[in-house]
Amino acid sequence: MIELAPDRMATAIGSAEPAPETEDGSRPERAVIDSREAGDGDLFFGLPGEQVDGGVFAEQALGQGAWGAVVGREHAAELARSRPGARVFAVDDPLAALQSLARAWRRALGCPTVGITGSTGKTSVKDITRAILPRRVHASPENFNTEIGLPLTILAAPPETEVLVLEMAMRGMGQIAELCEIAEPDVAAITNVGPVHLELLGTFEAIVEAKAEILQGVGDDGRAVIPEDEEALSPHLRDSLETFTFGPGGDVFALSSSVTAGVTRARIGTPHGEADFEFPFTESHNLRNALCAVAVGVALDLDPAAMASRTAGIEFSRLRGERIDLAGRILLLNDCYNANPISMRAAVENLAGPESADGRRTVAVLGGMAELGPDSASFHHDIGALARDRGVGRLIGVGDLAREYSPDAWAEDADAAVALVAGELAEGDVVLVKGSRSVGLERLTDGLVARLGETEG
Repeated sequence: MIELAPDRMATAIGSAEPAPETEDGSRPERAVIDSREAGDGDLFFGLPGEQVDGGVFAEQALGQGAWGAVVGREHAAELARSRPGARVFAVDDPLAALQSLARAWRRALGCPTVGITGSTGKTSVKDITRAILPRRVHASPENFNTEIGLPLTILAAPPETEVLVLEMAMRGMGQIAELCEIAEPDVAAITNVGPVHLELLGTFEAIVEAKAEILQGVGDDGRAVIPEDEEALSPHLRDSLETFTFGPGGDVFALSSSVTAGVTRARIGTPHGEADFEFPFTESHNLRNALCAVAVGVALDLDPAAMASRTAGIEFSRLRGERIDLAGRILLLNDCYNANPISMRAAVENLAGPESADGRRTVAVLGGMAELGPDSASFHHDIGALARDRGVGRLIGVGDLAREYSPDAWAEDADAAVALVAGELAEGDVVLVKGSRSVGLERLTDGLVARLGETEG
């Protein structure tokens, strides 16, 4: 519940005339932007879109029992005629109003807020952080990490929230700074920095600068979490910002680790002492993600042993490293949410590693990696070479960019790949499916499950 009085909401969102107080003193449960999802207790925001202005659906949302609506002034005038007495906030910019209300609710909650960004791994770090922090945590669902998704996440936080964990995406300069203005993070975490969105930003230095906006988004009493080996971030740190590093040689590091029976056991050292963790995954890159999450806990002054006791609750978001057992003892590694050179390299190396392959034939089904700029072909060539060097048994490309992997077989799109991949697989194979979001490889994985059948692992 967003426990702000209507007059305070009106001030926060910039509405000239506050909506009337309810007789029962009710407050909205959450904010929604899709009128089809609006129901009792919801506050509907009619956001303008490229094709249609969401304000035209406010009538529908109110008719479905929405607590109130935030719309442009022209729509508010129409609602005043069609729904007299309805709780309607008239604003100049509904998106800015959504963001401003989220900031007001974040301040009202008064709890520590963590912002997480990075070229890869930010969703996994968020998932691990949400699970292991020994507090009542509210975190971004799935990929609610944009100028719309982040404020919706904040406004869905219950009043008893003790820590907000927010994922922050970046596709251009100034975007993370904008998200920080809404979230006002106390802890800024950067998972890594790599050649992602080069087509948009042009240079690696520009990517670093864009990611580093999160470091400027915390106040002088805030804290930062960064990889020990990301020297490019050093110029963006400042003496007043207490910084915790993770990884070999960092403040938070694995003294030892081993993988057995689908579990990674690691003794992790921190400035607050050591603790033994058992993580429900085997991938080495997820151990690095876990170190980042533990470092976030350390930055919040939380006990490592308390974090270690909560690892059983770690669940990764869909399409990120899912392990699906198919008929014929085929193991599908479904990691198709997105891809870039860093995450693709990690996924291929994990596929070829003993924890995944275990002596079985490996098959890499790789879609193209988008937005890599003029060196795109070279990045793809390097991943293809890596797969062959690591002994991947079969390399299948999907989409135009994937031709640059020099694959053993190729399909023009995800739909065409279903029959091709199904025909290539043999009993006992381990198959990785990964590519940029634009390739839509979830259609391939869903098709393989439908064709081959899913079994209990």
